[in-house]
Amino acid sequence: MIRHLAIIMDGNGRWAKARGLPRSEGHRAGGETVRRVLGYCRDAGIQYLTLYAFSVENWSRPKEEVEALMHLLVAYLSGEEKMLHENRVRLRIMGRRSDLPPAVNAELARVEQATAGYERQLILCLSYGGRTEIAHAAQALATLAAQGKLDPATIDEAAVAKHLYLPDVPDPDLIVRTSGELRLSNFLLWQASYAELYVTQTLWPDFREADFQAALEAFSKRDRRYGGLSQEKR
Repeated sequence: MIRHLAIIMDGNGRWAKARGLPRSEGHRAGGETVRRVLGYCRDAGIQYLTLYAFSVENWSRPKEEVEALMHLLVAYLSGEEKMLHENRVRLRIMGRRSDLPPAVNAELARVEQATAGYERQLILCLSYGGRTEIAHAAQALATLAAQGKLDPATIDEAAVAKHLYLPDVPDPDLIVRTSGELRLSNFLLWQASYAELYVTQTLWPDFREADFQAALEAFSKRDRRYGGLSQEKR
């Protein structure tokens, strides 16, 4: 049973290029895929869906593309808020929110507050980086230690995890990456320690239910040992 699915949504730009379209159209098509995947997760009983939407490194992309992405994000939130309510899905944001434009932050906060009472969660990673998140936790722990509120000798994995961006969210069971790239790209580095990985050649805008079911089927065949031995080898 998958409780938490995380996805590295990759391939929007290549999808657009193959069709002679601007990259923004690839991102727009990718937004439609998000809508579909939310439905797949609902039907599969998956409670948490985390999407790698915009990394810390993505700020280095051309200004026009970044502005188009921010515009699409606001438009998506406005257009899909009704769907979130109908499916009782809570929106949450994970990342360095201070980097985002004020208008984007305001719209994110509004939808977060409006959906805060729901149990199923859609988590968007925006201006997110796994290393940045871990450094943020280290800074928080160092501040507490400097204030005399924490003994450095007591800092363990649980203490670090408590100071990550969303400490109440369970680690992902499965991380899916589209477009065939074989790397995590600085995504959920702490939380991914024992997640199962699944890579598909399908570009994100083309990701359909058959691709989703293939990922779930592959996961069902994995032997999750968490560093131990499988039942057969004990």
